[in-house]
Amino acid sequence: MRVVKINAVWCSGCLIMNKIWNKITKEYPIETLSLDYDMDEEEVLSYSPGNILPVFIFYSNDKEVKRVIGEKSEKEMTEIVEELLDEENS
Repeated sequence: MRVVKINAVWCSGCLIMNKIWNKITKEYPIETLSLDYDMDEEEVLSYSPGNILPVFIFYSNDKEVKRVIGEKSEKEMTEIVEELLDEENS
């Protein structure tokens, strides 16, 4: 599974989600491309992230399968990852 994670240093929700995401990526086989909303502006805009950060864009076989926008709990994110990995492996 591949995930594009869009965040910003000024985004408090992004800071919270970074900690959660780092924990999840240690437990599951996820390749993450992290982009900064300001520093990687041109590439970020190619993903049409909208105005709410952070944005997690999940890909399976190079196809977008889910977009998670805003702050979520560790439990919510883990459930999403497990569901998508199950789908990818079936």
